[in-house]
Amino acid sequence: MKVKTILVSQPEPKMENSPYSRLIDKEKVKVDFRPFIHVEGVDAKNVRQQKIDLKEFTAIILTSRNAVDHFFRIAEEMRFKVPDSMKYFCQSEAVAYYLQKYVVYRKRKIYVGKRLFSDLVPLIKKYKDEKFLLPSSDVLKPDVPQTLDELDINWTRGIFYKTVISDLSDLRNVYYDVLVFFSPSGIESLLHNFPDFEQNETRIAVFGNSTVEAATGAGLRIDIKAPTPETPSMTMALQKYINNANK
Repeated sequence: MKVKTILVSQPEPKMENSPYSRLIDKEKVKVDFRPFIHVEGVDAKNVRQQKIDLKEFTAIILTSRNAVDHFFRIAEEMRFKVPDSMKYFCQSEAVAYYLQKYVVYRKRKIYVGKRLFSDLVPLIKKYKDEKFLLPSSDVLKPDVPQTLDELDINWTRGIFYKTVISDLSDLRNVYYDVLVFFSPSGIESLLHNFPDFEQNETRIAVFGNSTVEAATGAGLRIDIKAPTPETPSMTMALQKYINNANK
């Protein structure tokens, strides 16, 4: 079965020359983007009910751009002026770079991991006496709190935003050759919106072990998988599959 149409369950990339653009140009396939899940912020009252007082913390652990946005949103709602002395521990360079939207980078104490949460461990160890706040979603990878507990530091998790299933009812009678998923929440959204979903000839592409488990657990057939040593990105995995399918 040839591949002509692909639906990616994420927002469209903002960069002009994204890997998906190159895939579209090279393979002449139609690629649509639609977030199957979205983020909604919780209000300051909810954060207070979690017994979180921003004045108590001397360091913030930021794992995503959403965490950055919602920490500063809550700070503004609480009329809390974030002190210049605040330390920021960013999981990746992308998160650290995004932080510049809110702070003057060169005047702040910012510590940056490479990519994985575990990359932050040596940096956090150097500042064990700080009081750390982890602004997060209601959905959090279990290795994050586990890692922080093992470090024996003073840390608090605050749920500043929630992952919510998007309404996809307008897609009920729209069919794609490939559906692309990047998280278990995306699989959950598919089945929530379409409880009678039948895969038939639709190919399912998944990224990451937890997404593989969610898709398999839901009884879906996985046709395309990333990352692998040969195809470390989803676009590379799609490219390889299309090359074989569209011969």
